[in-house]
Amino acid sequence: MRRCVPLSLFLFATTALAQTGERLTLEQIMADPDWIGPPVEQAWWAWDGTRAYYTLKREGATIRDTYAQSRAGGSATRLDGAARAEIDAAAPVFDAQRARMAFVRNGDVFVRDLRNGALTQLTRNDDDDTRPQWSSNGALVWRVGTDWYRWTPRDGIVQAANVKAEKSPTAPPEADDLRERQLRLIETLQQDKARRDALREQSEAWRKTDPTRAPAPVYLGNEVEIADSALSPDGRWLLVVTTAKGADTGQKGKMPKYVTDSGYEEFEEVRTRVGRNPLPPHKLWLVDVANASAKQLDFGVLPGIKDDPLATLRKTAKKDPLKGNRDVRIGSDSSNAAAGVSWSADSRNVAVLVRAIDNKDRWIATIDLAGATLQPRHRLHDAAWINWSFNEFGWLRDNATLWLLSEQSGYSHLYLVEGTNTRALTSGQWEVSAPTLSADGRSFYFLCNQQQPGDYEVCNVDVGGGAVREVTALDGVEDFVPSPDGSKLLVRHSDSYTPPQLAVVNANGDGLVQLTDTRKPAFKAREWIEPEYVQVPSKHGAGVIHGKFYAPKQMESGKTYPIVLFVHGAGYLQNVSDKYPNYFREQMFHNLLVQQGYIVLDLDYRASEGYGRDWRTAIYRQMGTPELEDYLDGLDWLVANKQGDRDHVGIYGGSYGGFMAFMALFKQPGVFKAGAGLRPVTDWSQYEHEYTSNILNTPELDPEAYKTSSPLEYAAGLQDSLLIAHGMIDDNVFYKDSVMLAQRLIELRKDKWELASYPLERHGFTHPESWYDEYRRIYELFERTLK
Repeated sequence: MRRCVPLSLFLFATTALAQTGERLTLEQIMADPDWIGPPVEQAWWAWDGTRAYYTLKREGATIRDTYAQSRAGGSATRLDGAARAEIDAAAPVFDAQRARMAFVRNGDVFVRDLRNGALTQLTRNDDDDTRPQWSSNGALVWRVGTDWYRWTPRDGIVQAANVKAEKSPTAPPEADDLRERQLRLIETLQQDKARRDALREQSEAWRKTDPTRAPAPVYLGNEVEIADSALSPDGRWLLVVTTAKGADTGQKGKMPKYVTDSGYEEFEEVRTRVGRNPLPPHKLWLVDVANASAKQLDFGVLPGIKDDPLATLRKTAKKDPLKGNRDVRIGSDSSNAAAGVSWSADSRNVAVLVRAIDNKDRWIATIDLAGATLQPRHRLHDAAWINWSFNEFGWLRDNATLWLLSEQSGYSHLYLVEGTNTRALTSGQWEVSAPTLSADGRSFYFLCNQQQPGDYEVCNVDVGGGAVREVTALDGVEDFVPSPDGSKLLVRHSDSYTPPQLAVVNANGDGLVQLTDTRKPAFKAREWIEPEYVQVPSKHGAGVIHGKFYAPKQMESGKTYPIVLFVHGAGYLQNVSDKYPNYFREQMFHNLLVQQGYIVLDLDYRASEGYGRDWRTAIYRQMGTPELEDYLDGLDWLVANKQGDRDHVGIYGGSYGGFMAFMALFKQPGVFKAGAGLRPVTDWSQYEHEYTSNILNTPELDPEAYKTSSPLEYAAGLQDSLLIAHGMIDDNVFYKDSVMLAQRLIELRKDKWELASYPLERHGFTHPESWYDEYRRIYELFERTLK
């Protein structure tokens, strides 16, 4: 995994830097991370590719400043005032000739002429303009709220579509004997109605034939609400996503806030719990803008949509069997349905991503625009759940070939769909992510971890197929952006003790130029323990478990060391990589623990990101079981190979890691002498629907999965020392979780446990005082119990 460091990257060799000689302290580790230096956050190219823009957090503030820096290196310039009015923005879109690019900055749409640099601002308002896309003929469309607008150099800006979730004024009224009797008997009423109808029909006819008029409104009825929409680049077609009007979204929670600006107790509304009304299903409409007509698309043509993957559970739970099609939603998550729609630049083809609400199936279909019918192109089925990641798709430059990511082989790979034929461009026991079509349309750039699961590089493959090429050799690539002309890549990369930094490399991988090093001298001057990347053999059929091991440079012969096991959060997250860790404070804490005589092991247990589908779904219906097996294997390995002391073992982690600390202490009493569960889940029935229902289904349908997976069920097993720490305004894992566990431990008459509460902290702590107090308690717990 580790490679020789190029001379141009020598500044990243952290262990060879000058050393302060000072011992680490908790005060320093848990201080505001400004002392480390800010990571490079978002980065993007200037229009001509001669310089890069990026953002950095301002010291002592939450402000993000924008900097400009030459691609050749040198010093950066912070942009303020009028200089900010001329900059480009991230995620631009390019026209077919790559002569112009459009982007959104501060909610407004801009067009940059790439031939001369001229910048044209198309909108200036308080609306949030989004999703610009070029058509093949040079028109640009974008979305404002539920409305769409179109721009051409000749016509300027015009409203492109007008869809309303209302009843059409021309719709026949409901039957009413009194009204019908009067119209039949009173001739004047008949004549007035006929004149009104004729005027309306003539007005609509004129509107359709007069190109200077705004498009006629399309009415979808008053029983739906518009959730999202996606206009074809030529403005002819509009796909509209709707939900039922007034759909029951379930009872929301009320979170108390005790320490407030007002001085009084306040309450914040928070999400519903799992199974208490899932996300409402979607309908999909094809709108013919020119003819002001709409047709609802039928999902029944999708293969397997009538199958019920949960039929056995439904029968066991004595629930009614599924009837008809399963409910579906458009898009890969709940936040952006239109991200599940991709139009070709010539507007002749469109693809949509349809996901079953039970998340066992994902379909990508195209649409026969003339016939208003879905045409299935790809189905991905998973008996556990479809991944939240690896759902990108789009069109090649020929406007006819569909590309997509799929985990169908067990790992995320890139595929082309031509008609009814699907062809893999990549394969192997590694993952493709963030695919980007090259400027010339001949190849894809993407992130890959070919060499090791935690070693991420920019890779490239031709659209015609062939070998995959690693373009970079940086080990820890975070993301990348091709330059507008496609000749270079702007790469954000990091290392164990180096927050994300910026480099430029030629598109073929040559000519690496390092642009930034934002680390502060005090941080760089310390000698940090470079983690040893290890592979722990699994005794439970999992192959090997990848980990990071922290220990003294020289282990004392014959000595055994107390063990601390760290469990990362999120479940589906990768912490064993060559990148700057999500848990950078914890990594420094591990350095302190080693300084104090411990050894530390951090594992990417089953369910972690980066290891393929089977690793991800091993926890289906049994959260906390495979992961604990992996940590028990890690413990055995430390004892056998790294002088670990089996009789002095502690475990800690936050969020999912806190949940796992509970499972370890409750299910394996005596094995772990101490544990700390931070912001922990104690009962999965209290967590949110989208995450939990994927893994455990719902409490009503699969109560056994929740019983198997919830620490509250095992609390009677606690016999060792436990610290619970939780922010009281945590709107992710509610503080209520820890309160419920505290009450359960009280009822069980358990001792050797404590609950530390933090009134001004949410799920991720933001105040150094809270960080210090929490980790002081963890350190003192381990000192008290493991030595």
